[in-house]
Amino acid sequence: MFINIHSHHKAAENQFVIQNLSNNFEKKQEPGYYSAGLHPWYIDDGKWQQQFDVLKKISLQDNIIAIGECGLDRICRTDYTLQKEAFLAQLFLANEIKKPLIIHSVRAHEEILQLLKTKNNTVPVIFHGFNKNIILAKKILDAGHWISFGKALISSKLHEVFLEIPGDRYFLETDDAAFSIEQVYDSATAIKKISLEALDLQLRKNVQQVFNTTL
Repeated sequence: MFINIHSHHKAAENQFVIQNLSNNFEKKQEPGYYSAGLHPWYIDDGKWQQQFDVLKKISLQDNIIAIGECGLDRICRTDYTLQKEAFLAQLFLANEIKKPLIIHSVRAHEEILQLLKTKNNTVPVIFHGFNKNIILAKKILDAGHWISFGKALISSKLHEVFLEIPGDRYFLETDDAAFSIEQVYDSATAIKKISLEALDLQLRKNVQQVFNTTL
């Protein structure tokens, strides 16, 4: 089984996929697992509270197993103060319903880490689509959070960083890219010099720990 914890596409055969819902909560959900959250790109000053009310309702569904992706993005057009308000609302929601957070962060990792700390977050947190350096990676891990890798593993950009991440602290994903989760697995096994079976076993354990879901 291939485990993909953040995707904007449907699961294929022999895959466990957490499909993301961002600004389309009302769309019909097919069987499977989902995360749902207000993405910083789609937050509208006049509508986000209404969207959040819908999010609160669907977040109680058993097939919604995480809140997100949500977070802060310093280069998108959405007002940053508004982004922060929406992110904190989702942080509090995740803690209220005891479901993990999947984080979107662009040039805002330090601030998100600080908010998670000062607001007394207690749920698992995954920084998705990680493509930064080992210094930041260690800060995330030292704070007790997880990191998810995708596109950056297929290039040579993050090989040295990935090597230093403990097996019980990472996930793999495809996000909205055209490549397959199998390609990400191929890169991960080559970098770590481990078998596909060993990677599968570790990621199953990670899913159980973070999402309380047995595969």
